[in-house]
Amino acid sequence: MFNLCAIIGPTAVGKSKIAVEVADRIQAEIISADSVQIYKGLDIGSAKIKNEEQIASSGRLVKHHMIDVVEPDQDFSVADYKKEVERLIPEIQSRNHVPLLVGGTGLYVQAIIDPYQFEPLPINWELRHELHELASKYGKEYLHAKLQQVDPVSANKLHPNDLRRVTRALEVYYQTGHPIWYNHFDKEKNNNTECLLVGLTMPRQLLYHRINLRVDEMIAKGLVDEVKSLLEAGYDRQLTSLQSLGYKQIIAYLMGEISLEEAIELIKRDTRRFAKRQIAWFKRDKRINWYMIDESTDYPKLIEEIVTFFGRSLQKRYRI
Repeated sequence: MFNLCAIIGPTAVGKSKIAVEVADRIQAEIISADSVQIYKGLDIGSAKIKNEEQIASSGRLVKHHMIDVVEPDQDFSVADYKKEVERLIPEIQSRNHVPLLVGGTGLYVQAIIDPYQFEPLPINWELRHELHELASKYGKEYLHAKLQQVDPVSANKLHPNDLRRVTRALEVYYQTGHPIWYNHFDKEKNNNTECLLVGLTMPRQLLYHRINLRVDEMIAKGLVDEVKSLLEAGYDRQLTSLQSLGYKQIIAYLMGEISLEEAIELIKRDTRRFAKRQIAWFKRDKRINWYMIDESTDYPKLIEEIVTFFGRSLQKRYRI
């Protein structure tokens, strides 16, 4: 028997809006699976759903969880996310509501739908010393470049100056032959049937066009001022939160390192690349039921199809 539903897919595909309507129909509460929306104050750049956008067309407010959880300078790991969501699921179910996981952060989604192990690999002090020696001799960027070669997922999340985490990621890879995130998953038990998975996708060029438009809208809505306010509040640019897409590029602009036009183009390019990685990540999971969105999509019909897909199993557990 499943314990939750999920709607996943790349950035800008339209998950949030569709999920609100689906949640309304199946009496669900949404659990965000977005690693940037957990941070308070990172609103525009994360495309964080507004309060008024959480209201379905029926007029019902759909409750959202895991948004604005921590301050920008607080650490929040995948383990923290898993712990909090596993507390939320039975709480939501106790209200006879359906837990609906919605987002595009692959590690967050997989941490919930698959068995996830958090037993740390012992530190190899000799290897760590060698890596630190390389950093001292060639610079932190050198180690980051090596991580990019073997584990681009981790490298794209870490700033080159974050020597501790970059070093740890390389240690795990060199000792196991796998990226640091790979070793958390129990590969023998990943056929978890307790989650109904829906994936949203669209033709690549249409998705890229939507990404470009979204970035322009973020700038128009005040992304530059939002980032400026975070820096003025004393938050360090090297924080994990401020290395997120959109924020690190605008910081570079505010520091005089690039022009605003260059920053905008970098955000668009890097977001397109991020979306491509998201698609590749999710396409590996054969449990996902995919729905294609294009310019001719009939959204009410699409929502009805998703509701029907979930409903076949939901009615066995929930009174909907």
